[in-house]
Amino acid sequence: MNIKRYFIGVLIILGMTVACDLDKTPLSALSPETFFSTEEELKLYSNKFYQDILPEASAIYGENADDIVVTPLSTAVSGQRTVPATGGGWSWTALRRINYLLENSHHTPDLRVRNEYDALAKFFRAYFYFEKLKRFGEVPWFNKVLGSQDPDLFKPRDSRNLVADSILQDLDFAIQYLPTTKNVYRVNKWTALALKSRVGLFEGTFRKYHGIDGFEKYLTASVEASQELIDNGGYSLYRTGTEPYRDLFANSKAIGQEVILARDYDDVLSLVHDVQNFQNSSTKGRPGLSKSVANYYLTSSGGRFTDLPNYDKMEFVEETKNRDPRMAQTIRTPGYTRIGKTTPVAPNLSYTVTGYHFTKYSMEEVYDANNKSIADMPIFRIAEVYLNLAEAKAELGTLTQEDLNKTINLLRSRVSMPALNLANANANPDPYLSTGEYGFPNVTGPNKGVILEIRRERTVELMMEGFRYYDIMRWKAGKLFEKPFLGMYFSRLGNFDLDNNGTIDVCLYQGTKPSSTASIFLEVGKDIILTEGDKGYIEVHGNIHRVFREDRDYLYPIPSEEINLSNNILKQNPNW
Repeated sequence: MNIKRYFIGVLIILGMTVACDLDKTPLSALSPETFFSTEEELKLYSNKFYQDILPEASAIYGENADDIVVTPLSTAVSGQRTVPATGGGWSWTALRRINYLLENSHHTPDLRVRNEYDALAKFFRAYFYFEKLKRFGEVPWFNKVLGSQDPDLFKPRDSRNLVADSILQDLDFAIQYLPTTKNVYRVNKWTALALKSRVGLFEGTFRKYHGIDGFEKYLTASVEASQELIDNGGYSLYRTGTEPYRDLFANSKAIGQEVILARDYDDVLSLVHDVQNFQNSSTKGRPGLSKSVANYYLTSSGGRFTDLPNYDKMEFVEETKNRDPRMAQTIRTPGYTRIGKTTPVAPNLSYTVTGYHFTKYSMEEVYDANNKSIADMPIFRIAEVYLNLAEAKAELGTLTQEDLNKTINLLRSRVSMPALNLANANANPDPYLSTGEYGFPNVTGPNKGVILEIRRERTVELMMEGFRYYDIMRWKAGKLFEKPFLGMYFSRLGNFDLDNNGTIDVCLYQGTKPSSTASIFLEVGKDIILTEGDKGYIEVHGNIHRVFREDRDYLYPIPSEEINLSNNILKQNPNW
C-alpha cells in the first residue's frame, strides 16, 4: 500500500479498525480521548502489533538462501527480481497504528503505564523500520500520524544514518521503560536489548563490508546491548536431555530458559503452521540442506570436515559419521528416529531436493498433516545474542578468549563439541570458508580466522531460523547465490542404504527401471540430475542461470507506482 493512499485515512477509519480488532465500544462512542485512557485499553490496542510486526512461522523456517534449497527458489536468490508496480514490502499500514498509539497515549493518566506502552510501541517501530532498512536501505522516517494534507506524504527517503540512529533511539527508550518480567510471548526489556544487539550487528557489519562510514558505532551498540542482556537477563542455554538442541525446537511451548520471545502456536486455539508438512511432503518446496553448507559442520573432534582426505567424494553414510551433533539434530542421519517412534527412518529423497532431509521443529508424525504443526517459533533466543557479541567484538578487533568461552564455546559445549581457540583459529584460517566458491574471500585482517569460525557457528546454530539471507547481504557475499546448488554425492547408479540399517532406501537408475526392494526409485536425468551424468552430486536448479549483481542486488527495488505517486521525490535504489 502506498504511503499517501494509506495515510489519507481519517480518525473515524482508525476508530472502525479499533472497534473491529478489539471488539470494544460502539463506533459512536469511540475517540482517542475515551479509548486510550486505561492500561487495559493500551494493551488491547497494542496486541495487534504482535500480529502485524513479528514474523509468521513460514518466514522463519522457510528461509531461502545458499544454505536451504527449495523449489521454486525465491526471486531474490534466483536473480529473477524485477521492479514491482506495487507491494514488494513497501507497506506502512502497521506503522500508522504504532504512531497513533504514541500520539494518543497521553490520555492515560498513569505515567508509568504511558511510558511502558510508549516503550512497547517504540520497540515495534524499531522492529518495523529495521525490516525496512534491511530490505531497502534508506527509507522515509515517519514518527507521527500523517493527515491527508500533510506535506510529509511526499517527503524523500531519509539518510541511512537517520534511520539507523532513530531505530537505536527507539530501542533505548524501550530498554529504559519496558518491564523486566520474563514472558516468552510478551515484549520486555530483554527483548529490546536482543533487538538492539541484532540491529547493531547488522548495521555495523553491513557498513564495514559495503564501505560505509561509521560501522564502529553500531558494532559497539551491539556489544553493549548483548553484554547487558547476557549479564543481567538471566537467560541460559537449554541443556536438558540427551539431545537438547533438537528438543529446544521440537517442543509445543517455547522454553523460556533460552527463548526470549517466541510466536505462540496452539492447536486448541487453531493457531497452527506448516513446518512438518513443509519437511515431509513432495509438494511444499522439498527443502534440503545444501552440500556447501553441510560441509560447514565440523567433525566431532572439532576438526574441519573439509580437511579430511576425499571429503568431497564421501557418500552420505560416511560423511555423516562423527560430525557436530547438531547435524544429526537438524537433518536425518543414520539412526534417526521420529519423536514417539522407535524404528529408524532414512532421508526421503521424495521430500528433499538435495537428499539432506530437515528435521528441525519436527514433533510427532501427527503434526505432519497440512497446517497441523504447533511448535512455537523462537524469534529471539540467547544463543543468537552470544553469536552477536562474539562477531561484533571480532569485527571490532576486541575479541578475547574469555569472550569466546562465554559465547561460542557455550554453544559448542551444549552439544559436547570442543572449544574454539582464538589463537589457533587466527593462525590457521579455514581455506574452505576463505574461498569465493563456498565462503567469504573478503574477510581479511588479524581476526580473519576467528571471524570465519564465528560465521560457521552462526550458520550451524541458527539453521532454519530466518537469518541466512540477510547475513549474506551484510557480509557482502551475494555471489554465493550464483554457485551451483548441490546435494548428496553418489559414486554410481544402483541401490543405496542411506541409514545403514541393511535395507535399500533409494534406487538410482537410467533407462529401464530395475528390480529392487527400494522404497524410492529415481530416474537419473529425469527425476534427479547428477553433476557427472551417471554419478556425482545431486544438482538442483542447474537450468537457472543465476546472476547476482553486486551494484544492485543487496537492496530491493522500490515499487514504481510509489515513485510515481511521490512525483518522483522518492528515488529508486541504485541500478534498478
